Amino acid sequence: MNYAVVLGVSGSGKTTVGKAVAEQLGVPFLEGDDFHPAANIAKMSAGHPLDDADREPWLRALAERIRQSAEAHEGLVIACSALKRAYRDELRSAGGAGLWCLYLALDRATAWDRVPRRTGHFMPAGLVESQFATLEPLQPDEPGTTLDATADLPELLSRVRAAVTHCDGRAGS
Repeated sequence: MNYAVVLGVSGSGKTTVGKAVAEQLGVPFLEGDDFHPAANIAKMSAGHPLDDADREPWLRALAERIRQSAEAHEGLVIACSALKRAYRDELRSAGGAGLWCLYLALDRATAWDRVPRRTGHFMPAGLVESQFATLEPLQPDEPGTTLDATADLPELLSRVRAAVTHCDGRAGS
């Protein structure tokens, strides 16, 4: 695994877990939200969900950053929703076989509880349902693993460490 994408719906802990995984692996961390064009942030801030056309420049920017890391032979952890398989496939095409996904699975009730309590984030709680409507969980043929986003951070990191240690390019569980 050269590149990891920590994915899930809003409130799943992508940033917190992603930063910790990057530190654990000794690679740079990127916040996927930082790659959204201003128009996307304005749209979400106003309570409107993004569509595939809105996400296209965001995904291109993330894929380009993965490509740059691949060319520099450096690892990378990115926290981004990557809610659809097609989005992950686009990111995977930039990183090749080295892209591994960590899907932080979260139920609706917990997401609805967590999102309003976040501070300093543009994503309003009203968009939680649109995230679940878009979500295509990690599939068995995708390199990566699915973990319960309600587990505490030390437990998640232990499970990630075990999954990465046993990573052989096939999907995990």
